[in-house]
Amino acid sequence: MKNLIITADDFGAAVEVNQAVELSHRDGILSAASLMVSGAAAYDAVARARTMPQLRVGLHLVLVEGKPVLPAGNVPDLVDDCGNFRTDMARAGAAMFFRPKVRAQLAAEIEAQFAAFAATGLHLDHVNAHKHFHLHPTIAALIVKIGKAHGVKGARVPLEPQAILGRIEKRRRSGVVALTAPFAQALRRRFRRAGINTPDAVFGLAWSGAMTRARLAGLIDHLPEGLSEIYMHPATGPYPGSAPGYQYGAELAALTDPGLPGRLAAGGIKTGGFADFPAQ
Repeated sequence: MKNLIITADDFGAAVEVNQAVELSHRDGILSAASLMVSGAAAYDAVARARTMPQLRVGLHLVLVEGKPVLPAGNVPDLVDDCGNFRTDMARAGAAMFFRPKVRAQLAAEIEAQFAAFAATGLHLDHVNAHKHFHLHPTIAALIVKIGKAHGVKGARVPLEPQAILGRIEKRRRSGVVALTAPFAQALRRRFRRAGINTPDAVFGLAWSGAMTRARLAGLIDHLPEGLSEIYMHPATGPYPGSAPGYQYGAELAALTDPGLPGRLAAGGIKTGGFADFPAQ
């Protein structure tokens, strides 16, 4: 059996992202979205989500390259002088691991983001983290502890099968995937032990920001058995904070390509969110 979650990340980052999420769900194959509760357009995202009851919405925890939900003074070791999260992930991650004071601030911020999601009234379908920061063991442990209290049932683990990518186009193995795989494997074990459902395969790491129509169609055609997730970053155009070089419009075009629903049907692939595919 082939089940597939097709997720848009950064929901709430900007109106341009929210517009693309709505178009991709109403007119395309998008089945889920991950909400940045402190994003500049989070209220707009929530309003749109309320009109799309079949869109499965989860929490996109932001602990880097964004703003905290808590006042900056409450999390001084997590932010810079402007009140934004630090961008030096290696040094910030070390502080989270070794310094109890920083861990306490981190726990408070994660709790605040879960609480902010709960306040929207939306059903919490899943959780993941911006820049895959939940690969960090301290963040992962807090997601398990705090997330379970908020009813988390599903979470992304970025384990991408390289052999499948190679069937779609000739390419060298991704160094990013190779580097993160041991951490991702440990994360999947942690989540599954805690009863949190995780996909068997996740796609979007090697082709982040470049999930074109050809690549998306190829993944559908070569989708493995079990539960898979494809995550993407559609937008109707550039926006403040958008990533240089990301093909936002191409990803939106891929998600709304009229030929892809037939491909899904031909492959016997069911789409939805984590709520639609409970752990076996």
